[in-house]
Amino acid sequence: MATWNSRGLRGSTLEEFINHTNERYTELGLALIQKIPTPITPVQIDQASRHITLAYFDKVSTVDYIGAVQGIPVCFDAKECGADTFPLQNIHDHQMDFMGKFERQGGISFLLISYTSRGQLYYMRYEQIRKFWDRAASGGRKSFRLDELEPGWFMELQNGYFVPYLDYIQKDLDCRD
Repeated sequence: MATWNSRGLRGSTLEEFINHTNERYTELGLALIQKIPTPITPVQIDQASRHITLAYFDKVSTVDYIGAVQGIPVCFDAKECGADTFPLQNIHDHQMDFMGKFERQGGISFLLISYTSRGQLYYMRYEQIRKFWDRAASGGRKSFRLDELEPGWFMELQNGYFVPYLDYIQKDLDCRD
């Protein structure tokens, strides 16, 4: 059973941006994407601040977000990375399994990776995640480097907080045709 502590706040800025973006996409009628809460059981609560300071994950979660974009099923996970090398251990077996099954059902799965030290966002298609995952499983690198990523999938925040991932979903769809 995994334990949650302050590390659970990693990625919260990216998630705040994505949550705001999702609200805007919903308001515009472009997409309906929901944040999937990770089920936890609190063990310790700081009585003064009423914050959970220690908890256990009830079960493994799937991905951070799931929903539909113009009738297309979509699921994705948000990851943050402070270096130019992304450790594949940040992606869990059950997430890869879920995303693979989601893709086989006609959905689109991807990661949104924030390279925090560079201020860059990357849309990583499931096909590319799978390539790195399979390489590691066959004894290769257990990470991927920034310079291994396809340049056309880096995105810029709009207005400093809006994550334009719908443009990249369209690009992802175009690559599949």
